[in-house]
Amino acid sequence: MHEARVSGRYERKKDMKRETKIAGAAVMAALGSNFAHAQGTERLKVGLIGCGGRGNGAVNDVLAADKGVEIWAVGDAFEDKAKASADKFKVPASRCFAGLDAYKGVLESGVDYVILATPPGFRPVHLKAAVEAGKHVFMEKPVAVCPTGVRMVLAAAEQAQKKNLGIVAGTQRRHQASYVETIKRLHEGAIGEILTMSVYWCQGGMWHVPRKEGWSDLDWQLRNWQYFTWLGGDHIVEQHIHNIDVACWVLRATPISAYGSGGRQARTGPEFGHIFDHFGVEFEFPNDVRVKSLCRQIDGCDNVIGEYVAGTEGRANPGGSIDGKVKWRYEGPPTNPYVQEHADLIKSIRDGKPLNEGRQVAESTMAAIMGRMTCYTGKRISWDAAMKSKLDLVPGSGIDVNKLPVWEEAKPGKETFWKA
Repeated sequence: MHEARVSGRYERKKDMKRETKIAGAAVMAALGSNFAHAQGTERLKVGLIGCGGRGNGAVNDVLAADKGVEIWAVGDAFEDKAKASADKFKVPASRCFAGLDAYKGVLESGVDYVILATPPGFRPVHLKAAVEAGKHVFMEKPVAVCPTGVRMVLAAAEQAQKKNLGIVAGTQRRHQASYVETIKRLHEGAIGEILTMSVYWCQGGMWHVPRKEGWSDLDWQLRNWQYFTWLGGDHIVEQHIHNIDVACWVLRATPISAYGSGGRQARTGPEFGHIFDHFGVEFEFPNDVRVKSLCRQIDGCDNVIGEYVAGTEGRANPGGSIDGKVKWRYEGPPTNPYVQEHADLIKSIRDGKPLNEGRQVAESTMAAIMGRMTCYTGKRISWDAAMKSKLDLVPGSGIDVNKLPVWEEAKPGKETFWKA
């Protein structure tokens, strides 16, 4: 995993009041915590890195989660995206940054809390930089696209723990009351010993942006990032991670191995990059529990998104119902998990006990990557082999923006670098 660089100029606005307070609490500063914010006496300055739809949505969510936040800085690879977000959230031009290294400007602008919402291929580098800069982090899922990136995230999460920095990820079911209450009951034995699970994200096709005259290869790929594995990880990683994460949560484990099949059947044009449009994977978990995973992005098909669990004494939908020894359905107040995940992180920061979800989301990301790897290669893959893989999909600092060829689609059964 390398750091892509584009030259840029940044201005730093020092918040002398904040620096004085940090200096006056040297011990806590050494741990990377913010004394004032832990006590809830100051506003949190939030920076946005990645000004697409999900990034702007996350800003709306953090504003809804806590009245004591201020959108302080924004950054995006594209100037038009960065400026649009700056205008929307009333961020001055001096704290609006563009270019592949825009994240550096945001981190140096005086923020306390950053939202990482760029294409996932950049997530490991951005998380590492944010933790090194002493920032609390909300990061969208997935958090990597290859094993090299996963290892970077695990290391950054460990460092954040040492510095008392918060990390929450966009696997929002972990903050949705119906899921939390149901899975708590499953862990208490509501359906006995869990035997098997099925997880699904099957939907129609996704958007794409037609290439415009004058766009470099990099421009085109970044604006269509979901169709390129080095940027998005393929949809089993970028999207289906939600359901795979629920399986890891319910089973309190990571997969032992994965075996699957997939392909590119309906979405075959060059405008769709090189990713697959369907995957089917069987994950083996401890205690011989098998998880059937299906995901698809093909128009005109029946759609299903969700998770199902079968046990020795019943079955359950982790999203809110149990049909077992005791029939139960979640009837509590509805929660908006997209807002709640920010509320939970901010509360933990103000309480001086920041949440750290770095390891759990890195492991769920790795499980999804395993699913992609077995389908791309046609080979069964173990957790240990995947974690040790040297596969590094993200180009380094020497990117030629005009010569970034689209990789060939994976051919199962062939020896390709997808297996590295």
